[in-house]
Amino acid sequence: MRRKSRSIMFADGGGSGRGLGRLVTLLVVVGLVIVVGGGIWLGNFATSSVQVPGDSVYFNIDRGLGVGQVARILEANGLVSDASAFVLLVRVLGKSGDIKAGSYQARDTVSPLRLVEKITRGEFAQGQIRFIEGWTFRQMRAALDAHPALTHETADLSGPEILERLGVDQKHPEGLFFPDTYHFAAGTSDLTILRQAYDKMQDVLASAWDERDSKHPVKTKYQGLILASIVEKETGDPAEREMVAAVFGNRRRKGMRLQTDPTVIYGLGEQFDVNLRKRDLQTDSPYNTYTRYGLPPTPIALPGEAAIHATLKPAQTSALYFVSKGDGTHQFSNSLAEHNRAVDRFQR
Repeated sequence: MRRKSRSIMFADGGGSGRGLGRLVTLLVVVGLVIVVGGGIWLGNFATSSVQVPGDSVYFNIDRGLGVGQVARILEANGLVSDASAFVLLVRVLGKSGDIKAGSYQARDTVSPLRLVEKITRGEFAQGQIRFIEGWTFRQMRAALDAHPALTHETADLSGPEILERLGVDQKHPEGLFFPDTYHFAAGTSDLTILRQAYDKMQDVLASAWDERDSKHPVKTKYQGLILASIVEKETGDPAEREMVAAVFGNRRRKGMRLQTDPTVIYGLGEQFDVNLRKRDLQTDSPYNTYTRYGLPPTPIALPGEAAIHATLKPAQTSALYFVSKGDGTHQFSNSLAEHNRAVDRFQR
């Protein structure tokens, strides 16, 4: 009896291989979609600008902070919308180790990508403060105290204590600081600004002193600074500085009182109510140049460079008096009789 042969049939493996291939392809496509989609999302996040709150924000990055901590600082200041996205952006760019500690400022609008550039390049904030010619030290301190980008180390210090911290051998700070615009990195101490302003005043004063009129009646640079501060306050028209300075110099040579209103006003301090009265001119004080001879004990304001040079190298004139014409300029006179006629014409 012949046996029938049996054949065993095996399933074709080709179908299974094609299924696996399709799965791999699908996973690759999905992965690419995720990568591309994630890249587009991160790119949109990186380049989308945010309106800076209040048009300007200062922020500090302390030494040793990680990228996550920095991102939370930026988010807290309203500069990025998503701290986690910012962390991812920094890491994708390979900048995690490049963040530099310091003080920064963001203005108007800013994108996360621009913030990454700023904090990894060390584009530290630059502040500025301006001291105006003719300001008193009190006005100057008010400007320092109000500046948000400065570290306020002098807030509780008196004027003499500030000078002591600066190593300045003077008892009164008035007039010692040069009126100018000073630029600084955010977080700078107000003492640093004061040091710069003091040093610049010393340089300007020394230069003018070297070029002074050899017959000038002031004997020291500090006396020159005092007189320059009076010239600064008395001069409305810059073209008259040398003439005003000459009048004061001539009066000192003749032993006359300076008789200048700004010193009296300074002596009145906060009591001055804009109106200078006859009794004010008659009430004696160290700053009343109507009752006392010579210079007041200190400057009365911040003199500018032009006033300093005009004071130490004044015009050549015999004038001893001047009176306001009411338009910001003055009428100069060589004698009291001539001066009285000018007063009658322009004041009475």
